[in-house]
Amino acid sequence: MIQIHTQPLQAQQWLARYRGKLPVFACVLGFTDTCLIPGISAAGKTPEDRKYTAIADAEFLANGVRLDPEYPLPPLIAGASPVYIARAIVAALDLPLYIFNAGLPTPPSVPHIDLGGMPAACLTTGAALPLAVVDRLYRQGLLWGEKLAADAKDGYIVIGECVVGGTTTALSLLMGLGIDAAGKVNSSHPVCNHQQKWDLVERGLAGLNLPLSPLELVAAIGDPMQIVVAGMAISASKSCGVLLAGGTQMLAVAALIQAIGLDSPGERLRQRGIAIDTAQIVVGTTDWVANDRSGNTVALAKLIPQIPLISTRLSFANSQYPQLQVYERGFVKEGVGAGGLAIAASLAQNWGQVELLNSIEQLLAASIEMGSGFSK
Repeated sequence: MIQIHTQPLQAQQWLARYRGKLPVFACVLGFTDTCLIPGISAAGKTPEDRKYTAIADAEFLANGVRLDPEYPLPPLIAGASPVYIARAIVAALDLPLYIFNAGLPTPPSVPHIDLGGMPAACLTTGAALPLAVVDRLYRQGLLWGEKLAADAKDGYIVIGECVVGGTTTALSLLMGLGIDAAGKVNSSHPVCNHQQKWDLVERGLAGLNLPLSPLELVAAIGDPMQIVVAGMAISASKSCGVLLAGGTQMLAVAALIQAIGLDSPGERLRQRGIAIDTAQIVVGTTDWVANDRSGNTVALAKLIPQIPLISTRLSFANSQYPQLQVYERGFVKEGVGAGGLAIAASLAQNWGQVELLNSIEQLLAASIEMGSGFSK
């Protein structure tokens, strides 16, 4: 149920090390005004819907199906939210769950940790976040990476995200780091809107005096989730494994981690006794992302050579629900740690296709019975 796409030896060693172990799950929420641009994302039908996607996902991730949620899951262009995958696995495995607010317009309605961030301005401004905020989020990420690693003991942590429009800020970060990601990233659309993304990224990068330091680059054209997850992975890798659960966005974080290791903040880390152990880190996603013909995820991962890309072979081809079947047509694909959590279930409990699909369909059936809304 687990496919290795790059760095096979390192990936095999990581999987062998953490087979049979249950992880801790951290989900980092953020926001960028980039998501308000019409057509940029399918994670919410309208720009207004997309303002609440992350907090609705967090509520469902924490509470599951409820009759009257404070923030119902917003309708998508097609399909059911990937949070159904994440919630089904978190509940079935009873995983420790940490929800982090890295910078949202509205705080989550469920227990969470506020990191003192803020929503990012559109990347086209070239001034997405104040550098002082990015530095604070980075330090918070380092701190919480150590705490999560302590909770994981001899296991590992899965870090997921929810940032609508985040594949576009991922593209901008990758390009700013000198990685040729144009045409290689994914999106929640069935066919990636590469030209729209590139037009925005080109505008954001145009006014910058590159190269910038990694933190300066996030401040210019990134989003608040990126630097938090990078900090978490860096400090946690000192003592436990890290599975960055996502596709394009987590590959961008992987590239950011490597850049920090080469930059002056990396030297300060070494002085504090924190080494970036990339052998402890993998990126885990879904096959819908890894095999997406409208992007080139594997080629992108090969440009980030120290951190392997793996994916779950979970399929919805035989699902009885059209809301899940549309994943096979390229809608949705990934989010809220879905792919990484499916990998974790296969590692910990040897779950195959039957167990994964059953758990997700049971949750969806309960949602349908409760009358929850989602796109068909």
